[in-house]
Amino acid sequence: MAGTTRIDRILEDSFVHEEVFALRPDYRAMLVVIEGIAPAAGDAESEALLVRAEEHARRVAAAGPIEDESHIASWREAYRAFGAKPQRTRNSLEALTRRAADALPRVNRLTDVYNAVSVLHGLPLGGEDLDRYVGAPRLVRATGTEPFDTVAGGDPVVEHPDPGEVVWCDAEGVTCRRWNWRQGRRTRLTDGTRTALFILDALAPTTDAELEAAANALVGHLGAGATVARRLLAGPDSALG
Repeated sequence: MAGTTRIDRILEDSFVHEEVFALRPDYRAMLVVIEGIAPAAGDAESEALLVRAEEHARRVAAAGPIEDESHIASWREAYRAFGAKPQRTRNSLEALTRRAADALPRVNRLTDVYNAVSVLHGLPLGGEDLDRYVGAPRLVRATGTEPFDTVAGGDPVVEHPDPGEVVWCDAEGVTCRRWNWRQGRRTRLTDGTRTALFILDALAPTTDAELEAAANALVGHLGAGATVARRLLAGPDSALG
């Protein structure tokens, strides 16, 4: 197609395998690509967003056990469905909300914004350097042979997911294990990232409108002066309000 860009092709080729939708028919993924990011330290806007996220997390913690909050509980159920133990490997929303109840880290504007949006909108949100991808992202159930480039004890190592584990990957290997538990080293965001891929994961009770609002918030804070593209990946039975 005339005018099709590399990012268009990557988004067009991205997919969620039917085995994942069989596991959770309510699952949806919003992929957002922001191209032309200017690296920057945290500023007043990102700091205010982090403070709002911390205040929100404290309200969640005050309302009862964090693991019982409806969005977090839904992800715990999804983890159990493919054999993970959610008390040992927490989904990224739960891990970040627990951390935010004390204080979120201050890293840089890019990371600070997407961490805050994740907590405020109650959904797992991962950020990746798209220029480090080989091919398009896809969410599959692992065979157990795929390489995962990570760090253990301070040293780079290659691990492998458990068979049946839900993983994001590209043509080179796993980019994020256990749906949204741990991102890999190869495609992580850095201070040199210029094109970022954000993956917003949604399960019920998150509605389609709420997922769209989270994507809009992310773009609103990070997309000024940049080129933005997005795609919703959803199964035939996954639409929610």
